[in-house]
Amino acid sequence: MRIRVLGIGMGPQHVTPEVAEALRGADYVLAARKAEHDPLLDVRRAICERHGVELAVVPDPPRDRDDPADYPAAVAAWHEERAAAYERVLARRGGTAAFLVWGDPSLYDSTIRVVRRVAGRLGADWDVLPGVSAPHLLAARHRIVLHEVGRPVHITTARRLPEAVAAGQDSIVVLLGGEPELSGLADWTVWWGANLGAPGEELAHGRVGDVLPDLVAARERARAAAGWVMDICLLRRGR
Repeated sequence: MRIRVLGIGMGPQHVTPEVAEALRGADYVLAARKAEHDPLLDVRRAICERHGVELAVVPDPPRDRDDPADYPAAVAAWHEERAAAYERVLARRGGTAAFLVWGDPSLYDSTIRVVRRVAGRLGADWDVLPGVSAPHLLAARHRIVLHEVGRPVHITTARRLPEAVAAGQDSIVVLLGGEPELSGLADWTVWWGANLGAPGEELAHGRVGDVLPDLVAARERARAAAGWVMDICLLRRGR
């Protein structure tokens, strides 16, 4: 048994030759269905069809998304339920299975954690191939470098943005979550994008206090065009 974790960027146009070769050698792709109508699953299906590999769909276990008091414990429980669901399919089917991960598997995705658990229990070999990440796409679309010369860039989630600002971070890449809480950041500069590399891509750039209304409207346009929205931004403190 072999399990391959494959980064796919934002869809078929970002599948690298290395990942395409891995797909051609897989017996099937294993993917979670998160809703009855799941547009992100549809993209995975399109990739499978393009590369001639079967898609095996597993209902995704429910997750507590209401900011539980013990967030790490809630996520760990969800990961274990996912691992158990995947393990049942893998144990029954064997062969070479692939997981298609949005962006790059190393960044704010738990497929590696889940697969490590499953592979250990099944005694399966597994590997990871990289993909194009959202920060890469954001920087390319805006033609920028994410950090200033000789300085760091901090990568975090929308829910932890206030913590990063309070800690003194001044170049912050923000992923995941709803519309970032930007109150108090009016004089910061933002480089923002939604659904980068996908239908309905939207971009915005400027002083936060000036572009925030346009950003909110662009986010809703992206959601309307694709049926979902994934956005990311770079925030840099004014100097």
